[in-house]
Order: sequence, then structure tokens, then C-alpha cells
Amino acid sequence: MQMTKKANSTHEASFRDPSGYIFHDNGILRRVIHPIYFPQYSKLKESGFFKTLISKGLLISHEETSASEEKIIITPEKIPFITNPYEWSFDQFKHAALHTLKIQKFALSKGFILKDASAYNVTFHKGAPIFIDTLSFDFYEENTPWRAYKQFITHFFGPLVLVKYHGTEVFKMLQTHIDGIPVSLIASMLPSKTKLSSTLYTNIHLLAKMESKHSEDYKAETKVAKLSLKAQNNIIDSLYDYIKNLTLKEDSEWGNYYTKTNYEAAAFEAKKALIKEWISPLKPQKLIDVGGNDGTFARAILDQVPQVIVTDIDNKAVGLNYLQSRKNKETNMLPFVCDVLQPAPGIGFNNTERTSLIERLHEFEPDVTMALALIHHITLSGNVPFEKSAAFFAKFSNQLIIEFPTREDSWVESLLVRKREFINHFDFYNEVNFEAGYKKYFSLEKKSIISGTKRILYLFKNIS
Repeated sequence: MQMTKKANSTHEASFRDPSGYIFHDNGILRRVIHPIYFPQYSKLKESGFFKTLISKGLLISHEETSASEEKIIITPEKIPFITNPYEWSFDQFKHAALHTLKIQKFALSKGFILKDASAYNVTFHKGAPIFIDTLSFDFYEENTPWRAYKQFITHFFGPLVLVKYHGTEVFKMLQTHIDGIPVSLIASMLPSKTKLSSTLYTNIHLLAKMESKHSEDYKAETKVAKLSLKAQNNIIDSLYDYIKNLTLKEDSEWGNYYTKTNYEAAAFEAKKALIKEWISPLKPQKLIDVGGNDGTFARAILDQVPQVIVTDIDNKAVGLNYLQSRKNKETNMLPFVCDVLQPAPGIGFNNTERTSLIERLHEFEPDVTMALALIHHITLSGNVPFEKSAAFFAKFSNQLIIEFPTREDSWVESLLVRKREFINHFDFYNEVNFEAGYKKYFSLEKKSIISGTKRILYLFKNIS
């Protein structure tokens, strides 16, 4: 499972900005600033702009490593795991959008602007959104509009509004629209009644109409309208208020998973106790709970592990986990959305601008992976053989704690009933074959029946 890291190389996503770039320096990420950006950087630094944003938890902190006439190098605070917009819950996406608007509002008050408003400039760190592109600021010119306004609409506002009407599956569109969902597509997907909303009409429908009108402006002769500072702040306030009040009305299959478990409360607690007992001697620094729902079991060992990430396919469950983490100030918990049967691929130019989930997990290198109440869904719902799911976990797992519901488990029985036309095909679903498949990649360290259930808990160790 060990990954060969590039000792010194430019970051694959860092080629679009002429102001500078990020590079790997023996495992440490650093940012080079080109002379073209020296005036802005100096003013942002000397005015206390950076210091204020960092102190407010809005911008990732950094240290200036070296400076010369040719370049300045800064070293940002390390973020253990980067999540992308299409992996966020509704509330995470919403908070990332509001975070971006807060920064733009503050920048304007200090004579600066955000020159781009990409959703990829935000990620989640220590339980909250954080802006990570230090070079995204420029000088504000009086009466000029926010040039990143359209980008904010296509990356943040438009997707959030679409989710309001079509559900969180919309976020997956961002995997194929790395530069944001086109305004014309957003407008076409919204109900006609949205034209009656002044905020939606102005920021989506009218914008799409204007974009279409000037689509053949090949000489770029279209005049940019003037916009006062007050008018620009009004637009930001309007967008902020609309997004802040957005709510999600969407059914969820797993959002209340732990209220409908098929075993008693005593068994539930026994499972928690067994997991804590096994994890304690391993002393993991990093742990991932795959299919961890709202983080209930990860939260049981949160005090033992400095860095915990929890994935689940259900957006609502991830959202509940995220909000609970914020409420509890659990800065070492990071929830995000993941479909194990289709983990996020590498996207963008050369498929490397945004790395795949598996590659990021390689880099994260969790000491322990948990996969509880998951294997029967992968195997029976996804038709994935044991050996293949074992190969998946082996790509990033050192120690693997995995729960196996036997054929006598009521949920397994329910899944098998749905497969009754192909029931003979699933004769392989049993304890013996499960162990055989996983032993091709792991050694079996521990095995225990979870008291009061028809489930077995395993501890495997990667043999690669």
C-alpha cells in the first residue's frame, strides 16, 4: 500500500495562475510567487490583510520560506486530507459558498478583491471550511465589477440552487464540469417559477441571457458595465442571505441508519466496546471509516486518534456528521461523501488536476481503516466479489477492521430476497469465502462474533 511520492515536482493542479505555482518539496507543499504578483503580495502582507484573515480562520496560514528578486516561496500549513466540492454534503457546500462571500466582502473593505472564486479554493480543515489559495487576491479598482462573479455563480450559487430543486445528486455534475456548471445549463434546469425570484432571475436567468447575447463577441468589444462599491456589496449581501436560508428537502435511505439497526442496544454497545478494544493497542495517528454513516462509531474512538475521516454515500448522513462535529468542536473529524462502488476519479486536464479518491487515500496513509456494516452492500448490492473488495481496501489500508454480516443476518436475508432470481449466484456469500478472498491481501489478526448479532468482526493486516 506504500505510495512513491514525488520528491520535487510541480503540483498537477498548479498551472493556470500566472502569479505562481505550488510544488512538492520532499513531501512538503510550498508555493512559489512570481515577480508579477510581488506588488499585491507585499501590500497584502504589510497591510495585515493576510494576518487578519488567518486569525479569523478564513485563510490557511503560511510562513515565508525564502525571498529573492526572482521569486518568493511560502509554506502553507499542512492540510492532512483534501476534499473536493463533489464530495461535500449540502451543508458543507453551503458553508463553503458563504465562506467565499465573507472573504470577498472583507477584501472589498480593505481595497482588494477575490480575482477568482473557484470552489476548489476551499476545502475543509479542523472541522470548518478554509480558503487555501493565497494568491487569489488582487487590488480593487473603483467602479469595476467583481470579475469572479460569474465563477461564483457556476461553482457555488448555481449548483446550490439546482440541489434545492433536484437533490444532492446534482453535485456529481461537478466531476464533469471542473470549471463550474454553465449558466445556460443551470437556467435550463430550473423551474420557470424561479424567474419570479429577483435573486434567481438576476443572478442566473438574466446572466444566462446576457451570456447568450454576447456569445459571438469574438473581439471582446463588449463593454464592461461600471459597478459601484456599494452596488457590489449589495449583490454579495443578496447572495449571502439567499444561500444562508437555503434548506434541503430530500429523503435519505441511510440518514437515520442507527435508529433502525437490526440488533439490540446492548449489541450496539458491545460492538463499540470491541472496536475500542482493538484500536487502542494499535495507537493509530490516522483512521478512515468507510461507509461510516453519521460518524457514530468513529466518534467512539475520536479521543484516541488525532486524525479521523469518515465517508458515506448518503449526503444527509454526512451532513449530520459534519454539523455534529461543528457543534462538538471535533476538529479532528472530517466527513465527506463517497460511493465506494464508484469513488471519485481523477479529473481535469490529463485527469490529474484533481486527484482520485484512491490516490488521495494513498497519500493520507491511514493506519487503520474501518468498514462496518458495508461488505454485504458492496457484495450483494454491487455484485463485487470478495477478492475485488479486498484489493480495493488493500490499496490504502494498513490495518483493516471489517464487519461481516453472515447469511443469517436479517439485512443480508433482505438483500438476498431481492436477488432471488439469481440466488444461486450468491451461494459464495459465506464466512469461509470471505476470509479466503481477504487473505490474498491481508493476514487475519483477530476475529470475534459481535455479541447479540449474526455478525463477525475481523482485524486484518496488509501483507504487501
